[in-house]
Amino acid sequence: MDLTPIGPMSNIHKMASIGEKGVTLLMNESTNAEREGVSLSESKVDATLSDLFSKQRGRIIIATFASNIDRVQQIINAAYKYKRKVVVMGRACRNAANIKNRQPIGTMYVKAPHEVGEYYVEIMEDELYVKKVLFTDDVRDFTSYTFKPQLRTVGPKYGKQLGGIQKHLASVDGNAAMDELKAQGAIKFMVGDVEISLAEEDLLIDMSQKEGFVSEADYGITVVLDTNLTEELLEEGFVYEVISKIQTMRKDSDFEVMDHIKVYISGNDKIAGIVQKNEQAIGEKVLADEFIYAEGGIAKEWNVNGENVTIGVEKK
Repeated sequence: MDLTPIGPMSNIHKMASIGEKGVTLLMNESTNAEREGVSLSESKVDATLSDLFSKQRGRIIIATFASNIDRVQQIINAAYKYKRKVVVMGRACRNAANIKNRQPIGTMYVKAPHEVGEYYVEIMEDELYVKKVLFTDDVRDFTSYTFKPQLRTVGPKYGKQLGGIQKHLASVDGNAAMDELKAQGAIKFMVGDVEISLAEEDLLIDMSQKEGFVSEADYGITVVLDTNLTEELLEEGFVYEVISKIQTMRKDSDFEVMDHIKVYISGNDKIAGIVQKNEQAIGEKVLADEFIYAEGGIAKEWNVNGENVTIGVEKK
């Protein structure tokens, strides 16, 4: 129990009340539970984060429990204090594609200066619901670039040629122009009899993605999500949504954690077919020993990925 937490304090009085009634078995998960003594309070983490952020000069990569919202806020606060940028490109891609968090995606491509080990790849796959993360040196199959002149710098240098510059930049091959810019430090071309040389500070550069792909880039890293959803991926997305709905109903019905249940599915043949095909996988997650394709139990109508279905749960 953290007596000086960052967020809400644990309800110690309720825990004491339960203890007075008598507890036969307490099962609890705790990080580093095998260590003797008392863990540091979350309030002490602020100082540690501040110290680390003040000393590090390169990237800072932080892993934390997704459920620990207060810790995430501490990280953001430290980044703000030391003028750091928080980068969450994988999530940004999902949000841009408007894909639900529980909808699995086939592949994520990453272009970065360095690859990471299998341990971190598995974390990315689990956190982003991606089947496969691939590192690549070239993302031009999925993305391109568009260029416009930065009027603040280009205007004073090439005012009379501005119209021709805009026309040329609108017609260039985005990937080839980016290659030239990175290799030569500038894009060079002729407008009439005037040679134009535009450095990166003279350009407004946007990265565009090809249909079926969503990309984000920052600090030399590009992330591309393949948003093309196969029938198998869509079905898996339905399964995860159904599991989530049943788990919510278990909680709302005050079932105990280890209570086994019956599940009722009605009102939608498509959902019923998906559930029937995946009974074992769903049952293992929600402790359902029996699926009945009719009305029954404590029932509620849900919208599952655009499909209305009635789900019922009943304690066995």
